[in-house]
Amino acid sequence: MTRESTNRKPSWLGYGACALAGCLWGTGFYFGKLALKEMGVGHMVLYRFFFACLGMLPMSMTARGRKGPRWTRRETTTLLIAATLGIPLQFLLQFEGLARTTVSHAALMVGTMPVLLALGATIFAGERLDAIGWLALAGSTVGAALIVLGGRTAETAGGPSLAGDLLVVLSLVIALGWVLMNKSLMHVHSPLTVTAYGIFSGTAMLAVWVVAVDGPPPVARVSMTAWLALAASGVLCTAMTTALWNWGIHHVPASRAGVFLNIEPALGSWLGVQLLGDKLGPFAWVGGGLILAAAVTLTARGHEREPEVILE
Repeated sequence: MTRESTNRKPSWLGYGACALAGCLWGTGFYFGKLALKEMGVGHMVLYRFFFACLGMLPMSMTARGRKGPRWTRRETTTLLIAATLGIPLQFLLQFEGLARTTVSHAALMVGTMPVLLALGATIFAGERLDAIGWLALAGSTVGAALIVLGGRTAETAGGPSLAGDLLVVLSLVIALGWVLMNKSLMHVHSPLTVTAYGIFSGTAMLAVWVVAVDGPPPVARVSMTAWLALAASGVLCTAMTTALWNWGIHHVPASRAGVFLNIEPALGSWLGVQLLGDKLGPFAWVGGGLILAAAVTLTARGHEREPEVILE
């Protein structure tokens, strides 16, 4: 085996890991919708992160085995704030939105995340957004507005709704703060350590809130289908995607890897249409196209960016 083929192998494996992470993220809303048929939003999200913690245990033990810089009080406070934003607030709002809209609408709205990240980096991290970037941002905004307007007239139960779509968008704005805080922590600590500590602490806060508001989560009334959906959403769509994504962006440029984030809204909306019978109106199709085009434009232009941890 030549040196050139040896150097290419990690690169192709890195792209493969990012692509697989994008595919698994794309199934998250589908699994969530299956579980929501048998329980409320709070209990569903709590079970998802319970399984995510189980999936993170091997990675967290690896992180503890590595010596790193000590956590300062300020860093610990930032981690806890980020965990609060990223898990209880973001996911409860996001899946409350999913409960009020369709998988396809929710998935297409998530396609605005790369654009929101670019805007957040411009405002808070001092990065510059050129004319094409601002045009992509405008196109994505118009696309999101078209999807929201397309869901406003829904009258059937389980159909898209304005409230549901807007809750998903609000959750993405909160997720932006989570990502930017995590990014600042990863300048000092490893991505695996930040991710593991964030998931464990965020899940603990989530458990306190859900049990206090909704009571203990159901066990006996949950079907095997729901259990499998919850386990898949926690282990595959949260823990494994984090490991795959973090490994992938250490072997390929993060700017190019970012294009694989766009698999999530595309696959998620397709699953909603094919498996759950979702209906996408003309506004939603046009809006989804604008969002995906804007996301691909921003993430495929070859600008190097720092690796980021994003969980869906």
